Amino acid sequence: MTDREIHLGELAETYLPDDLLERFRERAETYDRENRFFDEDLAELKERGYLTLFVPESFGGPGLSLFEVARLQQRLASAAPATALAINMHLMCTGVVKAMNDRGDATLNWVFDEVMTGEIFAFGISEPSNDWVLQGSITEAVPTADGGFELTGVKIFTSLSPVWTRLIVHGSVVTDEDGIAGPDADEPAEGELVYGFIERSAPGITVSDDWDVLGMRASQSRATILENVPMKPERVSRVIPAGKHPDLLTFAITSNFQLLIAAVYAGVAARALELGAAGLHKRKSAKAGTTFAEVPEARTRLADAHLDFLPVTAMIDAYARDFDDLVDHGAGWPLRLVGARIRSAEAARRCAETALMCTSGSGFGNNHELSRIYRDAAAGLFHPPSADAARPMYAAALLDG
Repeated sequence: MTDREIHLGELAETYLPDDLLERFRERAETYDRENRFFDEDLAELKERGYLTLFVPESFGGPGLSLFEVARLQQRLASAAPATALAINMHLMCTGVVKAMNDRGDATLNWVFDEVMTGEIFAFGISEPSNDWVLQGSITEAVPTADGGFELTGVKIFTSLSPVWTRLIVHGSVVTDEDGIAGPDADEPAEGELVYGFIERSAPGITVSDDWDVLGMRASQSRATILENVPMKPERVSRVIPAGKHPDLLTFAITSNFQLLIAAVYAGVAARALELGAAGLHKRKSAKAGTTFAEVPEARTRLADAHLDFLPVTAMIDAYARDFDDLVDHGAGWPLRLVGARIRSAEAARRCAETALMCTSGSGFGNNHELSRIYRDAAAGLFHPPSADAARPMYAAALLDG
């Protein structure tokens, strides 16, 4: 065993020991059935310092790397996918700040102090019909006299909605009384975007109570409605041009978001394969006189899913280490980051479907863990950018000079 493997094992034992994962796995069924938030999981994660993983030692945290946190998130997702997906949003915010600090930008280091005092951060970027994502916004950001902004709009899939206290958001800066210079269906994003943080205690914030979805139910990723919500001037992080304009903040967001989401679905895929193998060992074939684990067709089906899964973990490991080591892939970074997340989500769905076939009728029952995992894996279809939205980027890299 290498020193790195020993170290990762020690991290797993410190933050996610086996007995803790079993409690999470048992509770995941209840959270899903009752469609409620993972309060007990969150309390135990906080007690172990899980929400401080990215906080540097100089601020009182362990200062883990993206590679290390992605490995832990795979482990957490293998037991409680919805818990892992939601806690990702807090970790993503803190990972962004660490990435910027590692690259010489300390402007958001106040986030570390607030994390250490118990504040919970969440991700308020996704918006209905906004497929520009980070490059544009349909939320209006009106400048205020003190140098801050007032935001009006809707942010969707806001994980951690029952508990977040700080939300990273963006909006299109209002340029005149006629409205924003933001994205529409035909023109590229233009104008300016403001990025920053708002506080849960601010006026004008409404959290929707509508969350009755297919999978990842415990994440309680409800919509957040903003109406003239103040962003304090000291919480304004960036005012940058809309569209494709490189910036360290958006690069850090993309990197942490894509790789940590990929880690969650890699964990889902790994657990699905375990359950599929267990299902084949348990089922008996009257025709073959053996368990289905000895039936060639069943073995081949599971082997194909395993082949789909293995490159995913390699991609996450490699790209996370490159990110931690400040490797400059230039314009190749989005191709790697988005590719890892799309392939991971695809592998999770493929592995869950294969495992469901391996367990046969028992896995189809709602009381079986695999039934929930199959539904949780379906959520991977909805993280931006979709495969359809990403394909032009991959084609352009090869075809457009």
